[in-house]
Parts: sequence; C-alpha cells; structure tokens
Amino acid sequence: MSQLFYYTPSGGDWNKALPIGNGKLGAMIFGEEHEEHFQLNEDSVWFGAKRNRNNADARKHLDRIRELILNGKISEAENLCKYALSGTPQSQHSYQTLGDVYFDFCGVRKNTKDFKRTLDLLTAVHTSKVTDADTGFLYKIETFADFDTNCIAAHFTSTNPDGLSLAASLQRGSFYETTTHTDDTLLISGRLGGGDETFCAGMRFVISDGTQTGMGEHLLAEHSSSITVLLTAATTFRHKNPEETVRETLKKAAFIPYEKLKEKHVKEYRSYFDRMHLSLSYDSSLDALPTDERLAHIDKEHPDNGLINTYFDFGRYLLISSSRGDCLPANLQGIWNDSLSAPWGSKFTININTEMNYWPALSCRLADCEKPLFTHMLRMLENGKQTAKEMYDCRGFVAHHNTDLWGDTAPQDIYIPATYWVMGGAWLATHIWNYYNYTKDLDFLKEMYPFLRECVAFFMDFLIEVNGELVTCPSVSPENTYIMKDGTQGRLSYGVTMDNEILHELFDHFEKSSTLLQETDIDFCQRAKETAKKLPKIKIGKHGQIMEWMKDYDEAEPGHRHISHLWALHPAFQITPDNTPDLCDAAKITLQRRLSKGGGHTGWSRAWIMNMYARLWDGENAYKQLLLLFSNSTLQNLFDTHPPFQIDGNFGSIAAIAEMLLQSREDKTIFLPALPSAWQNGFVEGICGRENIRYDIRWNKGVLTDVTLHAGSDTSITLSYKDKEKRLTLQEGETLSVSF
Repeated sequence: MSQLFYYTPSGGDWNKALPIGNGKLGAMIFGEEHEEHFQLNEDSVWFGAKRNRNNADARKHLDRIRELILNGKISEAENLCKYALSGTPQSQHSYQTLGDVYFDFCGVRKNTKDFKRTLDLLTAVHTSKVTDADTGFLYKIETFADFDTNCIAAHFTSTNPDGLSLAASLQRGSFYETTTHTDDTLLISGRLGGGDETFCAGMRFVISDGTQTGMGEHLLAEHSSSITVLLTAATTFRHKNPEETVRETLKKAAFIPYEKLKEKHVKEYRSYFDRMHLSLSYDSSLDALPTDERLAHIDKEHPDNGLINTYFDFGRYLLISSSRGDCLPANLQGIWNDSLSAPWGSKFTININTEMNYWPALSCRLADCEKPLFTHMLRMLENGKQTAKEMYDCRGFVAHHNTDLWGDTAPQDIYIPATYWVMGGAWLATHIWNYYNYTKDLDFLKEMYPFLRECVAFFMDFLIEVNGELVTCPSVSPENTYIMKDGTQGRLSYGVTMDNEILHELFDHFEKSSTLLQETDIDFCQRAKETAKKLPKIKIGKHGQIMEWMKDYDEAEPGHRHISHLWALHPAFQITPDNTPDLCDAAKITLQRRLSKGGGHTGWSRAWIMNMYARLWDGENAYKQLLLLFSNSTLQNLFDTHPPFQIDGNFGSIAAIAEMLLQSREDKTIFLPALPSAWQNGFVEGICGRENIRYDIRWNKGVLTDVTLHAGSDTSITLSYKDKEKRLTLQEGETLSVSF
C-alpha cells in the first residue's frame, strides 16, 4: 500500500508532520484538527553570502605538519592544524527555514471527530479530513508541491452549505523586514544575513465564490465553496528580483483551475515514481493499521513486508521530492528544515551523507534525480581549484568534508577528526563514472570529465611518498580516533585506509574515462597510471579486521558510527565474496567488532551496515539491520533519525534493499544475492544495473523464477544466480527473458 496514514494529528510535533516537495520548495504538513500549519522551505534560503574561507597560512605550514605526523608527534601536528589548516572563518553558513503558514478556520472545527491524514505516495498528494462533531460537516484539505508552476497548492473544501471561511498568515519569526498585501496576495521579504542576498515568500488565495481581502499580515476568505491557497518563494541566488518572480509565479498558477493543476502535478510526479515497483508478499490485513502502529509492531516475530514496501516507496518519494530539475542537491535534511540554525547547518556533508543521499538514484531508476548533485559539483569546481592552490600549492581541485549553497571547498569547523580530510571532492568524483556506467550518457561524461581530471591532478601533486607508497598527509579516518602505544589518542594520520580505497577508485575511473574520451595529454595520463600503482593496498590487522589506519591502531570508540575503512566493500566493489574472500572475511570481522560495541546507533550508519551485509551476501543480517533501523532510528512519519532527523538513512536503506535484490558490478550482475528468508515471495520491476539495463525480477519460495532484461544500449553482460552464470549480448531496445 503506497501511502502513509494516521488517525491522530501531529500535535504540533514536526517529527510527526508529513513532507511534500518539488525539489526547490518543500513543506511539512502538520495535519491538525482545529487549525492547520505548514512549515515551508525553499532550497536556496541559506544564511549569508559567498565568501573566500581559504586559510592563507596553510601553505607555509603544510610541510611542518607533515613532518610532525611522520615523526609521531601527533598532538603537535593537530595543534598546528587548528591554526594553519582551518577555514577562515572556520565554518560555512547554514540552510534555513523559509517560514510558516498558519490557517485559522474562523470558529469552526472546534469539536471534531473522524480525523485522518494521508500522504499518497502514488500521487504525492497530502490529504487531511475531519468532521465537525457539532454540525456533521466534512472539512478536507488536499496539498501538493507542483513542479511545473513551482508552487505549493492547498485546496480547502467543505460540505458546509455556507461555505468556508479561512484566515492565513505567512510568518518567519523576527527574520523578515516587510509585509505587503492585496486582496488576494500576501508577500513577506527580507535579507538572508550578511551580504546582499534576499528572499521573498508569497501566498495567494483563489476562491470559487464568496469574498476575500487582505488585512495586516493575513489573507481572509469568507463563505467560499472552495479555497485554493498557492505558495511560492524565491531568492537572489537565482533571481535578480525575488518579489517580482514570486508575484509572477503566483499569478500564472492562479489562472490554472485546481483540478487541472492537480492532474498535471500527478502526471509529472508519476513520470518518476512509476518507473519502478517493489512488491514483497505480505499479510494484506495489516493495511488496515495506520502507519505509526505498523512501525511500532514490526519486528522479527511480527514481520510486515507491506510496511517495507511502503518504506521503500517513501524513500523514492523523498528523492523525487527533494532532488529534481534545476534544484540544489538534497542536503542533510533533504529540503525539510524548520530551523534558522540547523543541526550541522543542514549542509552538504560530503564525508558520506551527501553521497548516501544518492546511493539509490541509479539502481532505483531515478538517475536524473542525481543531476542536481552533478550541477553542484561543477559549481564547486573553480572554488576547489582556488582552495587547492591557495592552501596546498597544488594543481587541480580539492574539497573537504562539507560544502554549502555556494560550493565552498575550504575546511569546515575546527574538529580534528573530520576537518582536515581532503577526500570529499574525490568521493563525489566517483559518482561520475558510476552514472555513466548505468546510463551510457557520453555527453554527461564529457561535461563532468574536467571535475574528474582536476581531482586526479590535485592528488598527483598532494600525495607524498612514504616507504615507497604514495599517501595522503595529513588526513583522518572520518570522525574517528585511534589509540597509540603510549595510550594517548590521535586523529591525524597519513595513508588512511579510506583515502587509499577512494583513490584507487578515482584513478581507475579516470583511466577508463580518459581512454573513452581519448584524452590528448598522454604525459598526464601516464603519470596518473604510475601514481595509481604506488597507492597502498588494503591491509588486515591483528584482530583479523581491515586496518583503518596505516598502523594497526585500536579505536578509542570501537562502536563508532563511521565504518570508513570498509568503503572498499561499499559503495565500491573492491571487496567481494567471490573475488577477494580473505578481505571479505576481514570485513565481516570489522563489522562484528563495530556492532558488538554498539555500532549502528545512528540511522545513516545502520543503513550503511545494511548495504555492507548485502554486499557480503548475508541477507539475514541485512534484514536484521533493517528491523533495527525501524525500531531505533525511524520516526513516526518514517523519517530517519540520527537523532535528530537526517534524510541520508532513508536513502541509504532503500539502496540496501535494492542491493539485496540485485548487485550490478562491472564484471557481472548478480540476482537475489542477499535475499532474506522473510522475503519468500515477491517481484521488483524497473530495477537498474550497469550497462544501461533495467530488470524485472520475480521469485517464489526464495527461488528466482523469472528475469526480464530491457536494454537501453548495445552491450554484453554476464548474469549470475547462485553458482550459475550466463553471458549475453543485447542490442539497444531489446527485451529478453532469461531463466536459470
């Protein structure tokens, strides 16, 4: 059942409200009985303006920092990094709430019954219904975020023969300067912190009959059979005159009849949503239970594959709603944030969180939803080249562990376990070849190739040779700490395992891309190949685990949420059960050690662990992690929680579900590699793999029964199921059924 529904209002709790969005605009619909409240977002509403935060003192101290690290004087190196390698100012700005709209029903709906609120994932329409217990009149609100008009539309109706009366206000606390209104339109506008950046948010009433007027900070309508409220916003990030843009946007949308607007919205949204369908067989009697009760009920003894189907659809819904068209990428909270100073700034955290947001895009047939990320990477490019030159005296492009609206690439915060990590841009760069590999879009590869090449150029200059290997220095294993022989703790290191794994992937992708695009700088390509040969290999430590650092340190926090040294297992395929069994065993030990000490305690970390168990072909443990995600890290509205709310766990977990059903590697595509016993029967249609192929897969009693391939390009591919393999050649547009 592709919907979330509840018989109780949110009670003013943001974590119980339900999200709608069109990429740029988002709203949390509270769903209240007596009044209504929408919290609003626009993706370019950030505090402040663009700045150059590169530390001008970095270059002159870099060699000394490296010397200290290599001589084991970690504390001295860390102290020097605080001053010499931190950004100036030290932090990027925060994504912010746009504001709130409050609806007052003018004396009715005081005594209510039969309340229900629903988010229909098939249509992306939120509906709330309630009956006035005194009169028996039904009140209904339909709300959606339309992509084509860039408006949120809320349609109010009632069976009351006297019609509806409604008062509405737009608010942003004390953080706006002006309010203007006409009889049908209300605008608020103001500055976004420092610099010249401004915003405007607007609301327009469209009534079927009755009267309407503007008064103070409110729009009012009386005795109308139906009222459509249109909401939009704009900032100077995209528009020279946000107020003019908002007025024109509302004016155009107001001319479209509501039912036509809704019809067009549903059609546009379903052009994404209908591309894929997952159906795990389940007890359909559970569909009578509201979503919050199903979430509280599900566990190993009370399976509910229907809730898993819904959760999977909800994850796809969130990606469509937060990342399509020419919007910004999905940030730590997608686009839904109610704060002026959000947790971690609700930025683009690129030491896993932003990347995880897009893990399901390719496999779940939403590749075009990843385009906003690539657009933003190009926005970062010149900034990162400036950072590379000014801070490290290197060619090429570098980014650290966060970026923002403006594509800032300087180090973020003064937090030693995370700040001084130069791999953020490189990790993003690995998405380029993967996107090409799934879509075979050569024009895309040509467009993004400069980003990939500049990343490689940076590391050819930045890496230093230690004991015959080329390593990063300084670096960290994201957000983790190690214990040295004397018992002291350290964060800075060199040749960190995750760095090496990312670099192997980066240089491999560059070699393939440069060959395909016939790169003319032969010397550059040859040097890249020689650099790749000297990168450190993955090492196994004293516990039988994958070593996290160049030396076999123990962790200060054995249950740490980051499992960065298993990057080679996932998202990369450098460790696989069939090709690297010894490393696979070491990866299992690494996971067991983390989990035995409380690892996976954040939602996104649990989602990553799900993916890792899927890659280990361990469906039972992957499923166990999903149940733990539901019980420990999922809010009533199915949002993932760190805590607080972060959207990455929603995306990472549905990517893991897809991985459990299909793993697409460059050497082969594997069917049902991690199918748990709880998923005995089911099918998935439209799941995608490399070589621009999508698959329809069915299984019964845990056994693969049917596979249909749809080829988007001419290709040859190896298919694998259990111990059987088939080699096929397909032509573009060909559909082929296969059995094993």
